Amino acid sequence: MEYHVSMEGNDRNHGTAEQPLRTISRAASRAVAGDTVIVHAGVYREWVNPANGGTAEHRIVYRSAGDGEVVITGAERIADWQSEGGQVWSTEVPNSLFAVRNPYETALSGDWLFDGPLNVHLGDVYLDGKSLYEVNSVENVHSPEVWSEAKYPEDSLLTWHAEVNAATTKIWANFGGKDPRQENVEINVRPYCFWPEKPGLNYITVSGFTLRQASPQWAPPTDYQEGLIGPHWSKGWIIENNLICESKSVGVSLGTEIGTGHGSAEEKRSKGGTQREQEVILRALRSGWHEDRIGGHLVRGNVIHDCEQAGIVGHMGGAFSRIERNRIYNIHHKRLRHGAEVAGIKLHAALDTQISENVIYNCYRGLWLDWQAQGTRIDRNVFFANLSEDLFVEVCHGPYLVDHNLFLSPMNFRNMAQGGAFAHNLFAGRFVVRSEITRTTPYHFPHETAMAGYSNITGGDDRYYNNLFLGDHDERQEPVPITFFEHLPLKPRDAVSEDGKTVMDGVPEDSVCYLHAVGLGGYDKHPNFKDKRWWEYTREELQELGDAAKDFFIGNAVLPVAMGGNVFLRHAVPSRHESEAKVYAQQGMTFEVDPSQGTVRVRIEEPERLRETSAMTVTTDLLGKTYHADMSYEQPDRAPYRLDTDFFGNRRADGQVTAGPFELDEKGTAEFEI
Repeated sequence: MEYHVSMEGNDRNHGTAEQPLRTISRAASRAVAGDTVIVHAGVYREWVNPANGGTAEHRIVYRSAGDGEVVITGAERIADWQSEGGQVWSTEVPNSLFAVRNPYETALSGDWLFDGPLNVHLGDVYLDGKSLYEVNSVENVHSPEVWSEAKYPEDSLLTWHAEVNAATTKIWANFGGKDPRQENVEINVRPYCFWPEKPGLNYITVSGFTLRQASPQWAPPTDYQEGLIGPHWSKGWIIENNLICESKSVGVSLGTEIGTGHGSAEEKRSKGGTQREQEVILRALRSGWHEDRIGGHLVRGNVIHDCEQAGIVGHMGGAFSRIERNRIYNIHHKRLRHGAEVAGIKLHAALDTQISENVIYNCYRGLWLDWQAQGTRIDRNVFFANLSEDLFVEVCHGPYLVDHNLFLSPMNFRNMAQGGAFAHNLFAGRFVVRSEITRTTPYHFPHETAMAGYSNITGGDDRYYNNLFLGDHDERQEPVPITFFEHLPLKPRDAVSEDGKTVMDGVPEDSVCYLHAVGLGGYDKHPNFKDKRWWEYTREELQELGDAAKDFFIGNAVLPVAMGGNVFLRHAVPSRHESEAKVYAQQGMTFEVDPSQGTVRVRIEEPERLRETSAMTVTTDLLGKTYHADMSYEQPDRAPYRLDTDFFGNRRADGQVTAGPFELDEKGTAEFEI
């Protein structure tokens, strides 16, 4: 059955094209498997909370009618403003206006959210759809100061502050000289735009909407992960071709349900983060975390921007999913509070998840995979103008495959994991390569949620084939110590302790990483796959090695790496493991990024230098198996990989392939705009 919804409708109607309903929520209370809800142009100020899910054969589809923009917003327009003098205005609204919770009374809070100088709340004030900056007092509204942490500092002079009493909420706002009675001014009143209160509502499609201005709470992996839109611990959703913006925390959440994580502050203080995370995974497994019930979502073709925590987040609930062809930008640009879950995409336990053809820029971090990236593939994505690194893989054992991506920010990759395979990428920024032996994290049986074991991260077990490295004009090649949340440009290194180590804001030594030059020099201390592997030694042979074998016996042996067919331009640094690497001091390639337009232009001036630089076609057989999971680099359906097409889908010839994302012909200068 089809249900039509229109601004001219009435919820007492039958929902036909001739007698449409007025609210999407009314249609969502009726729709069952096989039904379609068609929404006509307009602004719908409601939280769509579906009552039912569909089936694999008969989905419930919510889609725009195609007769104009369909907006679902968590905000209400406010026109009753009183002048407070200067550029400041005030309004007072009844607390009955707020659904679920008063966002001006509820603080932003949660596990892995760091303390900060501001007491940030979930509410927001919007001028022409764009949120203002919260400040601590009415005085700060009258006399705003530039917030130096903001990506767009001039925007931080538009401010608001709220005070809540028993019956009403009063809001003061500085609109920079504009009269709010004449402008489109809104305040946030609802936590979600499209979000099922009940988990387990499967096979729902949400297509073609503008979803904006919601106030979901901070989404940690160790607790309930809210989002402006999301499936709430369900299976088989399709979220496609939407504009998703102005979330206080997360745009799309694929994460955990209520009750999965730690519910009290006491629990969080009494146990370490790794232990809490382990417990959450075990609880989820006990309550039915399995491919047949959870995950398998498709998030494609969306534009996601201006979300303060993450564009897409998920812990376990995003497993077995595909995230493709999304444009994600301006994530965490206000930076009023910081935390450990901030990125364009932040996923825990991305089992068999495929992340393809996304463009991610102007974010704090680009893509952050944390714990259990196993069977994961990251391919044909473009990253640029991200403040920290483009890709961060943390305490994962693999196998995960990274191929045909463009990494163009000053920092490309923070590697605190093992078991990665990297093929045909363009790397144009610096690397962090670091072990993590203090944390023990799980790995799984292939293509399952069932855990196969635990181990720490000694580093290595990585493969690099047919990549292109483009130096960053900095001829210094010595590694530089940096902290976990430090990024380029680095602060001055003038505070040095007596032992010669850089002192960095009191951060313990074991959290210090080393930033390496563009290239693979960060792997020089790892053993090579061509040499005898640790696990091939007999106990007697290891004893003969003496101190060199101690790390093996206690589980801290660095794992070997494999490399071949890589090309290094403009002072990029090869590894000692690739003695025959092609190294060129000349530039050979340039690129220009335009963060304001979200575009990249690549120019290859001497394609003949890069053509046919490798005889290797990267395949599942070449990549082998990872050490801990004993799993091949293979597709979710267990089919083998054969990387014989380039970034654009052009065929690569066997035995004569070009390093980097693009297969080049014999013509002159090659140019690409993405």
